[in-house]
Amino acid sequence: MRAGLWDMLPASPAIAAWSLVTGVAMAKSALTLGQAVGMSLIAYAGAAQLAALPLMLAGAPIAVTVLSALVVNLRFVIYSAALAPSFRMLPMRERLTLGYLISDLGFVFYMRHETTLRADPMRTWYFFGMGLLVFVIWHLASLVGLFAATFIPSNWGLDFIGALALLAVLVPMLAVRSAQIGAAVAAAFSLVLRGLPFKLGVIAAILAGIVAAMAVDRRKEVSP
Repeated sequence: MRAGLWDMLPASPAIAAWSLVTGVAMAKSALTLGQAVGMSLIAYAGAAQLAALPLMLAGAPIAVTVLSALVVNLRFVIYSAALAPSFRMLPMRERLTLGYLISDLGFVFYMRHETTLRADPMRTWYFFGMGLLVFVIWHLASLVGLFAATFIPSNWGLDFIGALALLAVLVPMLAVRSAQIGAAVAAAFSLVLRGLPFKLGVIAAILAGIVAAMAVDRRKEVSP
C-alpha cells in the first residue's frame, strides 16, 4: 500500500489541478452546494461531470445528459477488463471497492508493472494505495474549488491548467498504435461535428475513436 501511495505521489499536482477546475465549474453552475458535493462523490469522474454540467444547465433531456456521462466514462469498461486478470479472484465486495477507485492515472501506473504484480499476493494493496491517494486528493481539491470559486480570479487560467493535467494523463496512454489511431479519429470527428447541439459531437467522436482503436487491435490480432 505504501508503494502504491509513493508511486502515485508525483502525479498528485495534476490530479489536484483537474479536480480544482471541476470543483470551480460545479460551483459556478446552477447546482446547490449539496448537489455539487453529492455529484462529486457519486460520479467521481471529472470529465463526465464537466460533460454533464453544460447539458444540465441547457435543459437537455435527461437521457442525453446521462448518455453523455456514460460515453465519456466508457474507457473505464476497458480499464476494468484489462485489470480483471489481476483481481477476478477477489470477493465481489472487494472488487466493487477497487472498481470505484479506478482512475486514469492509477490504471496507467498499474499496467506498467502488471506482468510483475500479477504474481504478487500484495497487488491488491498496491492498487488500493494508488486509488486511495487519488480519491483523497480529488475530493479535497474539489471541495477547495467548490468553496473558493468566488475568490479565484478568472484570469488565473484554471481551464488551461486543467487541460495540462489532462495531457499528463493522455500522453502515457498513447504509447500503442491503436490508442494513437483512436485519439486521432476522435479528434477529427470532434472538430467536424463540433456544431451539434448538446455536445452530441463529442459523443460521436468518442464512439468513432473507440471503434477505430478496436479495429486496429483486431487487425493486429488476425495478422500473421
